[in-house]
Amino acid sequence: MPSTIADIRKDYMLRSLLEKDVATHPIRQFDTWWQEALHSEIDEVNAMTLATASADGVPAARIVLLKGYDERGFVFFTNYESFKGMQLAENPRACLVFFWKEVERQVRITGLVDKVSAEESDAYFNSRPEGSRIGAWVSPQSRVITSREWLEEREKKYIRDFSAQPLKRPGHWGGYRVKPISMEFWQGRSNRLHDRIQYSLQGDNTWTIERLAP
Repeated sequence: MPSTIADIRKDYMLRSLLEKDVATHPIRQFDTWWQEALHSEIDEVNAMTLATASADGVPAARIVLLKGYDERGFVFFTNYESFKGMQLAENPRACLVFFWKEVERQVRITGLVDKVSAEESDAYFNSRPEGSRIGAWVSPQSRVITSREWLEEREKKYIRDFSAQPLKRPGHWGGYRVKPISMEFWQGRSNRLHDRIQYSLQGDNTWTIERLAP
């Protein structure tokens, strides 16, 4: 047991990441690592840190869940009126970070953010368990509330209301897509000499690949 916080450390030795082994497009590289992470049975493999900032640069970060990705970007869903939603309305840029400790890997994605289409939000909303769909109506996310009891009474009200009508997606809830302009793949290596490969989007929509110092 380490005697101080400063004594907590781990040497990373599982794998390497070399330029000759990476894909030419960062989404394809992400897909390779994603499939390997899935097969590694990582708990909540789709959990990612979402960092946003207000127009005046005040940052905030929290864990959200990845719900889809393709060459357009990375999708998550939330309340548009939440604190993160307000920051994204002011400053539509974000950073995502995945940390998969079991395979000693990290992926960092920086990009521009747009809302997904209403059709995409509807499709995902309708795939959720009923309790989660009702929860999207119940919670005024990030607002101060008086008590847990207030929240539970509000849940009961919406359960009653939706017992007699279709449970549709609320207009204040839906998806965002982070469209990457840079992606970094980090592979832990021994003695803190980690492998870091960075993809940067160029003006002609091609990607440059560079190694960063650890």
